[in-house]
Amino acid sequence: MSSGSPVESVRRAFALLEELNRQRINSVQHLHGATALPKSTIVRLLETLRLLGYVANDPRQGGYQVTSGVRGLSSGFHGDPLVVEAARSWAIEFTRRHKLPIGVAVFDRDAMVVRFSTTRDSPMSPFHATVNMRLPLLTRAMGRAYIAFCPAAERKYILRVLARSAHPEDRAARQPEEVREIIARVRRNGFAERSPDVQPRSANTFSVPIRHGSKVLATLGVSYFISAMPKTKAIASYVPPLLDLAKKIEASVTDLTRVQ
Repeated sequence: MSSGSPVESVRRAFALLEELNRQRINSVQHLHGATALPKSTIVRLLETLRLLGYVANDPRQGGYQVTSGVRGLSSGFHGDPLVVEAARSWAIEFTRRHKLPIGVAVFDRDAMVVRFSTTRDSPMSPFHATVNMRLPLLTRAMGRAYIAFCPAAERKYILRVLARSAHPEDRAARQPEEVREIIARVRRNGFAERSPDVQPRSANTFSVPIRHGSKVLATLGVSYFISAMPKTKAIASYVPPLLDLAKKIEASVTDLTRVQ
């Protein structure tokens, strides 16, 4: 069982390593000011990190710097994309406030894959579980939001792939006029909703893109029971905060990208 208290020597080592990672060259004086660690402690930790191959001290460059060895510290990480990390706390807060579940999906070959969901935090979720669910691009809200707002060249390639698909929900890819209508409607509205012809018909989903420059990093979806309120009221109640949520996540992605 965890005591809840960190091992102080380990905490200090990581505090130092994090600061070393923020700047190309670091002096002991700078590290002392940034971490508030005693200079004698900093010198001992730096020597240990040097011996382990994570830090180099080159007097010609004026101080200490991390080496390529630090890359090995993250080589075993195969977790969520950065956008999911950025979205997690915002999505949880959205569900806490609005009670409805939020999903975050990323593009994978020919569909969107839900990588994070607040379904289990929502008392009003139409679904029991959604993580790792694959959502077709032309019938599901989170897929439509992606195909409508991704770059034109990417969209053209995806549609060629879908046109060869045997999945019944990809049939529209072989109907160019239907695809144009779907995309135009989503872009005109500023959000996507899923086809009323797909299951479960007791629920609906609205979705918006999370963008970074011209790219769509992921799509956000919020789902509700259609018996709970008319669609016009649902749009007015949940689409504006969903769009606001996307903006907050986009800002967090930018912040995390700067740190990295």
